[in-house]
Amino acid sequence: MSGDAADLIITNATVVVCDDAMTVIEGGGVAVSGGAIVNVGDDAALEARRTGGATVIDAGGRILMPGLINTHCHSGNSLYRGLVEGLPLEPWLAKLWVAETAITSPETVGLGARLGYAENLLNGVTAVMDMYWHPEELVAAAEETGLRVATGAIFFDPPGIDGATADKREAMGRGFFDAHKDHPHLIKTVCPHGAYTVSPESLERVRAVQEDYDALLTIHAAETRAEQADIKERYGASVIRHLDSLSLLSPKTVLAHCVHLDDEEIDILARTGATVSHNPASNLKLGSGIARVPDFISANVRVALGTDGAVSGNDLDLWKAIRLAAILHNGAREDAAAVSARDAVLMATLRGAEALGVADEAGSLEVGKRADFILMNPDQAHAAPVFDPVSYLAYAASHHDVEDVFIAGRQVVDNRRLTTLDLGAVIAGANALIPRLKASLAEA
Repeated sequence: MSGDAADLIITNATVVVCDDAMTVIEGGGVAVSGGAIVNVGDDAALEARRTGGATVIDAGGRILMPGLINTHCHSGNSLYRGLVEGLPLEPWLAKLWVAETAITSPETVGLGARLGYAENLLNGVTAVMDMYWHPEELVAAAEETGLRVATGAIFFDPPGIDGATADKREAMGRGFFDAHKDHPHLIKTVCPHGAYTVSPESLERVRAVQEDYDALLTIHAAETRAEQADIKERYGASVIRHLDSLSLLSPKTVLAHCVHLDDEEIDILARTGATVSHNPASNLKLGSGIARVPDFISANVRVALGTDGAVSGNDLDLWKAIRLAAILHNGAREDAAAVSARDAVLMATLRGAEALGVADEAGSLEVGKRADFILMNPDQAHAAPVFDPVSYLAYAASHHDVEDVFIAGRQVVDNRRLTTLDLGAVIAGANALIPRLKASLAEA
């Protein structure tokens, strides 16, 4: 690969590699061939890659970094942004499910997914773990927009908003994977909603599907104190202990939230290698609490970042999550070094790729990985001057700074404009649903 001729070269950038060493290269860039990175270095090293057929982009001093990875999202509920407010999780969910029941169909899920994926892409996200109804629509939207999605059939014991019952879920999960075998935009994932909506018997079926298809598993876990109390009353153990007893925790497990854990539960996560997807904006807005992220890091528990759905955090802004991860815990612990800038940025890049099992392909700018990267412009009133690019990314960067996004060398955002989707038509479709959604809640 080192000798491959480049078809795309980015030069004159400040490169933030997002490897464990958090390497920064001033006056450098990357060379790409066939959608993969074939060189990372300074401009002099890249000069040898120039050929007559290569597209060369002068970054003009902008920051070049890997695309962000959103490890917890419900893209389809972007259609309900701002509809249900001012409630804690449990009553909030009950009201949301009324609205979802009123309009959910493959068509509306596809519309919501396109809206959510457009927002993710414009924010610099190149891969997303997405739990939502009708996952075939999520894959179709990912293929259209260029995003890579970790998803699969939801497991949910009550009658589902998709019209399915618990006895159909296992067959649906297997059928989904069979129908999307080797799909280039799919990372296979089983998606049980939570231990409070999926019985131990159903979770056993989840594990069977996961093992048979070598898939990831993602589940909401210990998001609220009420959830912890509910599971302890039902099964005699906390959420994490309950999941561990069912052999559901492993390096292929991504646990959304984990707000309320004790020391032993943190040790269980460290032992099993499960990842915590930290969703600080959603947890704060719903009043769920603050996860023990500094303790996770100290115990060598992998922490990645998520936005949750736009209906709970009101946007899919992973930059907000990065900044909250970098400052929230410092204030809560009264320790300015509780979470470092490096740790916060890695949560949204390399740690996210590790969580999704694609660290050999994404999460950092290294030779052999996919050319998934973004160009950030820090020459803004809120950011300049930049003394330390990693500090800028953690504490000052905004989604407005994301100007260009490439996935496998293909430019999907060009100067903050989507190249793969008619965003105006998607927004118009979402707005057209407002009367039906308002009526659904008025009648409930």
